Parts: sequence; C-alpha cells; structure tokens
Amino acid sequence: MSLIINDYMIKQQKKLKERPPSGRQEIMKTSQEESNLDRKLSAHYLEMATRTDKRRKIIDPDGYGKRTGECGDSVEMFLIVRKNIIHSVSFITDGCINTHACANCVSFLAEGKSILEAWEITPEKVIDFLETLPEENIHCAELAAGAFYLALVNFQEFKHAPWKRLYGKRR
Repeated sequence: MSLIINDYMIKQQKKLKERPPSGRQEIMKTSQEESNLDRKLSAHYLEMATRTDKRRKIIDPDGYGKRTGECGDSVEMFLIVRKNIIHSVSFITDGCINTHACANCVSFLAEGKSILEAWEITPEKVIDFLETLPEENIHCAELAAGAFYLALVNFQEFKHAPWKRLYGKRR
C-alpha cells in the first residue's frame, strides 16, 4: 500500500513541475513586462499616446489640413485661431498609436502660439518632445507636422481671401 501511495506522490510532484505557472506568477510576469515597457517609453510619449481630448473634428475650422502617409495612416488637423493666436488644435487620425502621439504632440506644442511661431514646430521638435518615439516611426512625426502645415496654409489662404469661405467646403 505504501508503495502505491509513494508512486502516486511522485506522479503528483511531476505534474506540479510540468504545470504552467500559476495565475499569480503570470500576473507578476505581466507586471514586470509592463514596468519594463514604462521604462522604455517616456512620460511625454505615454501622455501623448493616451490623451483623447484633442481627438475631434471641428465643423467650421479656421484652418484645415489632411495628409496621408506612405504607410496608409491619415491625419486631419483643425485649427481655431483668435487674433492671430492658435486657440485650439484638434485632429482625427486613423493611424497607429505613434501617429496619435505625434498628432497630439503637435496640438500640444501649437496651442497658445502665434501663427508665425507655429511654423517653427518641426518633426524634429515632435520627436524631441516625445523622447522615445521608435526610430521606425519617425514618419509619424512628419505626417502630423505635414498635416499641421497644410492647416496653417489653409488658414492663411482664407485670412487673405475670406470670400473663398463662401464657395463650399474645403474638405
């Protein structure tokens, strides 16, 4: 009888060794992976990638620009300008989280600036602000800045020729 019990115990111990990690160990492993990810991504990047307050379409903006990248991502930028100061920048994107972070960053950097100062926002400034944008996604910063430049051009066109607003939608 003791031989049977001993044999049973050995089999149980083997099963325990072969069993996948417990839920607690899995949670600990996932938490470690997440904390490693947090260390790899800057606070600025994480904030810009997760903010959604600027992600909206403005019906009658003072400036509008849309750009589609070679990757297929699109960014639309909408400007509200008061007394030559950018009051609000919002955007819509169908792109990846990196494109979202870059568009949010452009919005953040532009608000409160004059139109002249806004032209100084470059893809390099977006990359520097985000700090940890992956190198293979630098085109996302170029895409967001490009859509923003088109919105600035659109604003200036309508500022110099306001009668053009009467001729239908710009989009």
